[in-house]
Amino acid sequence: MASATRLESCFVRLRESRRTGLIAFMTAGYPDAETSALLLDALVEGGADIVELGMPFSDPMADGVSIQAASVAALRSGMTLAQTLSIAEAFRARHAEVPLVLMGYYNPIYHFGAEAFAIRAAEAGVDGLIVVDLPPEEEGELRLHTDKRGLHWVRLLTPTSSEARLAKLLHGASGFLYYVAVRGITGTQRADEQELAQRLAWLGGQTQVPLAVGFGLRTAEDLAALRGKASAAVVGSALIERVAAASERGLQGAALATDLVHAVRELRQGLDG
Repeated sequence: MASATRLESCFVRLRESRRTGLIAFMTAGYPDAETSALLLDALVEGGADIVELGMPFSDPMADGVSIQAASVAALRSGMTLAQTLSIAEAFRARHAEVPLVLMGYYNPIYHFGAEAFAIRAAEAGVDGLIVVDLPPEEEGELRLHTDKRGLHWVRLLTPTSSEARLAKLLHGASGFLYYVAVRGITGTQRADEQELAQRLAWLGGQTQVPLAVGFGLRTAEDLAALRGKASAAVVGSALIERVAAASERGLQGAALATDLVHAVRELRQGLDG
């Protein structure tokens, strides 16, 4: 790529300012399309450096109960992959410089069409993809088209990956690497701080691609432990749960978004110290 992409520029700014980035996740279409747009804006207003937009799927195998419930709610409200891409496009129109990454599973993309999806995602202003169930051995059909459109391919690394496997995962990754801090699904347990620090230090010596840590991060204190150890922290389940709890208290629309702004600011403060 001739010039730096939004993701690359974002991580350069974070590195130069000695800050750890915040990647905030929200499921597209949750709790409905209109509110979803407000919540994405709230993530940015609260201080998220990168927004991760979940593509709702009926069988999200790596996601915990909270994100699964958000996917079900979005699907019941009529959310489709085409509409998810429209939400992404509208987000890009409102936020020209904020990196946007889509996260999800291959089944909806396969039915949409790999080439059609890559074209539409690029047109919508998407910066990168995390396709949870596509290991390097299976990604070729989709990546053939995403590479042509300049979409970053974010790979997942896990605590159980061998050094040989990690070498394969590191090769060809771009944008950032998503390190899964716990053994299990999202939002169910916390990472071991000492083990995580050791793993990140080792990985930092193996690659120049920024390292983002996710799964098991819920509080400002969790994020504070990552300062100086990772390029970014990813928070998803805790934010979905905040929205769900606020909804149960009767908050809707702009009020719901304002509550989420406060939640993101708390996390941001944990990272900034």
